[in-house]
Amino acid sequence: MLIAEDFMVPAADAGVQLHVRNRRPADLARFAPDNIILFVHGATGSPESGFDLTLDGVSWMAWMAEQGNDVYFVSVRGYGRSSRPREMDEPPMNNPPIVRTDTAARDVGAAVDFILKRRGVSNISLLGHSWGCATMALYTTGHNEKVHRLALYAPGWLRTQGVSLTDQGGPLGAYRVVTAEMVKKRRGTGLPPGKQEELMPASWQNAYLEAAFEADPWSNTQNPRAFRAPNGVVQDSREYANAGIPRHNPADIRVPVLLILAEWDADTPLYMAQTLFPLLVNAPSRRLVVIGEGTHVLLTEKNRMQLFREVGLFFEDGRP
Repeated sequence: MLIAEDFMVPAADAGVQLHVRNRRPADLARFAPDNIILFVHGATGSPESGFDLTLDGVSWMAWMAEQGNDVYFVSVRGYGRSSRPREMDEPPMNNPPIVRTDTAARDVGAAVDFILKRRGVSNISLLGHSWGCATMALYTTGHNEKVHRLALYAPGWLRTQGVSLTDQGGPLGAYRVVTAEMVKKRRGTGLPPGKQEELMPASWQNAYLEAAFEADPWSNTQNPRAFRAPNGVVQDSREYANAGIPRHNPADIRVPVLLILAEWDADTPLYMAQTLFPLLVNAPSRRLVVIGEGTHVLLTEKNRMQLFREVGLFFEDGRP
């Protein structure tokens, strides 16, 4: 039996509240750095539509908890149930892009400190997806002492081919509006006809969309339904990854690292992880894993259990 608890945690900025969820076995009595894991999401969807989305009876968070872990997610500001910046109540073009990567990293720090205090430990493990990899990596470079192990799922790095699929070009406002049609088009990028449906059944696709809409009550005012996502990550991509400028120094990461992605990832292609991997020169151990027949959202596709098991193995290797 699993326990699920939700918390609103103060961010470093006064008035900002962050949604943190915990899943763990009801009989879990041991809380230590090697079995406490914090997930952080990517640039578009909330954690409820990814890490804790129940498909075929189980979510990734629930699966990790069932392995004897104390599992958390945090929604950085502007996502899910966390505080929405005031700019999101105005038309997007009224303000510049909001929630940059350094802001997200500070929000991660608030969640980490909350968990450290709650469990009385000195460090925990981190897992990021997509933009969450940049957030977790940036946080780790300044707080290695608080990080036990670092898993980066679908990591980005300097972009030498095209632009991010989240970047539609043109001037950027504070946030972007994401529709079901946009989600399906992005997820099918580069796939042969019919392959998207094979990887993710329509019922799973619909479950993702419903969770994404539900995480942003504003979606109920839109026809067709849509949800909002801050554009800080897109601005960062333009200023850093697309310009060949690192957002952080991989050599400053001094904990064990896993880079893991799927072979058909069009958002963060394999060359990015292959370029990043040898730069992790001060990680005590590092591994790069590529899973076949999957895309950037492998966590909601048919081969997701391979992802779960590989990440689970990485964290288990950190136990005494």
